[in-house]
Amino acid sequence: MEIVGYQVLDERVVGEGGFLTIRRLRLRLLRQDGSLSDEGLYDFVERPIGLDAVVLALWHRRSEKEGGAIEVLLREGLRVPLHFGRPDRARPGAAPERFAELVAGILEKGEDDESSIQRRAATEAFEEAGLTVAPSSVIRLGAATFPTPGMCAERFVLVACEVADPKSATPPPGDGSPFEEGARLLWRELDDAIAACVRGEIADMKTEVTLRRLKDALEDQRASR
Repeated sequence: MEIVGYQVLDERVVGEGGFLTIRRLRLRLLRQDGSLSDEGLYDFVERPIGLDAVVLALWHRRSEKEGGAIEVLLREGLRVPLHFGRPDRARPGAAPERFAELVAGILEKGEDDESSIQRRAATEAFEEAGLTVAPSSVIRLGAATFPTPGMCAERFVLVACEVADPKSATPPPGDGSPFEEGARLLWRELDDAIAACVRGEIADMKTEVTLRRLKDALEDQRASR
């Protein structure tokens, strides 16, 4: 039977603090024939500072003398939930593991038009990688995507930006969070990075999807010349 709507019986915030809240709904499903399902509870996470995030693939092409390969910038930093939230990682006394991913950042309220997204991506490039890029050089890599629709309504906006000179980077200032301490930056060949995702060496879904879209975009660009 087709589901045509929700009947909200109760709605409340059941957890808040820091930068996340947990919202709880008590619902029935409304069927096409007008009947209702049994009641059910549904919890999901919200982020008051901003709903969505931008994921940025910073890339550059080596010179012909160096083989002309495409390289992408990866950031290895701490991810607290992976250390404390998974039994296989939460070993007493275990040192925190670094997690490899692309530069990314929250799109704050009001940053939903194209120019705002480009500016946010450029800001994250500087804060997380110490690279100064022009917002206008940030390009979209297809449509936004929902990474965890069963738990959060967040969308990832996937973008890319070519870096003319990787050696122009300065020490990244960060955003003031202590959890950015100890992060490492490294350039890796695009094909090698995608293969590392398949092997599980890079275990971040947004990074794999963005890298694959970047590869497709660059191949389309080359084919159209």
